[in-house]
Amino acid sequence: MRLTIFRERMAEHFGAAYADSFSRDHVMSQLGGRTVNEALEAGWEVKDVWRAVCAAMDVPAERR
Repeated sequence: MRLTIFRERMAEHFGAAYADSFSRDHVMSQLGGRTVNEALEAGWEVKDVWRAVCAAMDVPAERR
């Protein structure tokens, strides 16, 4: 998954403004106590970060 697709999916699910805030501020245990942005900066695969967001935030299957 490309980062641009990931960002589009985040915006579709959360709305553009909240997706940005969520990525910056929401610490997730599924990402080892990191935010989305921190996990991506640490080298996590984009698809793994998306899967963690989907699992934690109950993203519907049709949006995964």
